[in-house]
Amino acid sequence: MSQDKIAAHFQLSLAAMTAAAGDATLLAASRAIAAASIKALEQGRKILLAGNGGSAADAQHIAAEIIGRYKRDRAAWPAVALTTDTSALTAIANDYGFERVFARQVEGLGQPGDVFIGITTSGRSPNILAALEVARQRGLVTVGMTGPSGGSMGALCDHLLIAPGPETALVQQIHLMAAHAICDEIEVVLGKPAP
Repeated sequence: MSQDKIAAHFQLSLAAMTAAAGDATLLAASRAIAAASIKALEQGRKILLAGNGGSAADAQHIAAEIIGRYKRDRAAWPAVALTTDTSALTAIANDYGFERVFARQVEGLGQPGDVFIGITTSGRSPNILAALEVARQRGLVTVGMTGPSGGSMGALCDHLLIAPGPETALVQQIHLMAAHAICDEIEVVLGKPAP
């Protein structure tokens, strides 16, 4: 490995992406998440997303690709990042505790047939696990994106994408790469030119 930290990071990223590209389980999970998202959007449902820290930014990024566009001009589809409303986040955290910040929003916004995507590199974030529990109770399709440990979220997820990265930053890079591939698949299948 190079003594140059920048070059070393690029090499680690390349190795992680190569491992992900050859991971049949990860690819199958990505296809299943795309199919579930397509089905929900076809039926007039929405996609809700949540994460903490860098994964919160990823949730926002993915929601923007769905409601805005990824590569193609087409009609907007409903996607909401539950990480963006500071009034809701702070009120819920203050009144119910930080573990409920996403669960309470899923309870208020989620409908049967919607998709909830919870992103946690450790698989152990209490607020993501609580949101997955509520999503499952309310009849949403539950999706988890996590790292190699998987934590305890697998039992709460209809679809679980496990990134094979050796560290958090690489797991997040794989999550975003998979999310872009999912967005591309959604647009290929559903994309119609914008009116």
